[in-house]
Amino acid sequence: RDKWSKKMDFLLSVIGFAVDLGNVWRFPYICYQNGGGAFLIPYTLMAVFGGVPLFYMELALGQFHRTGAIPIWKRICPIFKGIGFAICIIGLYVSFYYNTIIAWALYYFYSSFSGTLPWASCDNPWNTPDCTNYFGRSNVTWTNFSRSPAEEFYTRKVLEIQKSGGLYDIGGIHWQLLLCLFLIFTIVYFSLWKGVKTSGKVVWVTATLPYAVLLILLVRGATLPGAWRGVVFYLRPDWGKLLNTAVWVDAAAQIFFSLGPGFGVLLALASYNHFHNNCYRDALVTSAVNCLTSFLSGFVIF
Repeated sequence: RDKWSKKMDFLLSVIGFAVDLGNVWRFPYICYQNGGGAFLIPYTLMAVFGGVPLFYMELALGQFHRTGAIPIWKRICPIFKGIGFAICIIGLYVSFYYNTIIAWALYYFYSSFSGTLPWASCDNPWNTPDCTNYFGRSNVTWTNFSRSPAEEFYTRKVLEIQKSGGLYDIGGIHWQLLLCLFLIFTIVYFSLWKGVKTSGKVVWVTATLPYAVLLILLVRGATLPGAWRGVVFYLRPDWGKLLNTAVWVDAAAQIFFSLGPGFGVLLALASYNHFHNNCYRDALVTSAVNCLTSFLSGFVIF
């Protein structure tokens, strides 16, 4: 079996897998909803006693058996080999919606090269009379039917929901989004074309570029007027929330959603390690980076 050419190739691959959209847009919302700074207590406890041990266990199993999610269950307990197939099916489902979200981001990236951002005004062909532009205005009349330019760009330009009659009418094909989705799957395919030989090089870009973007957004946000209000809004603790069991459930769900144990990816990545690699240290380092990224993303968002 092939091995990682460099230790950093493996670490960046694990970080690139664990640090995803859930860190950027889900954690800040969950943290604010469940008590702000107080939420960090159940989040940390769930990470220490739940997420990190399972994260380490999956890395250790993959490194020891040096095989993927399907064959490993034949060695551990053959009667449970169906779990390996279920993991692959879940990974297939997840790839559909994750790559779709990235295709939306690519479409936004392409649309941002216009002279005026299309989601910053109501003067576009897809806008309706309910579109209300509040940028640069001190007095705006907002009704129950009002929609922001950004909302109408997403619903009427990106998704084109006005061309669908409802839930049971999927509508036609949006060729621009289809092209973006095809491009994303093509990039994924060629990134994994020769296994760890190509993916180990690609992650140097895909795992580090998000941090550069987050840093730029953080610096930009910190220089805006009233930036400290967003930080207070994000971290103001509501200790009473800790008595709510739903907060602890959300903390557990977030840490598992963020670290990603159980998807078989950590098994596969660790199987390319050297047998005597210190996977315990790797688990601690990558888990800490993941949790700190979630915490940092809150400052960027708020």
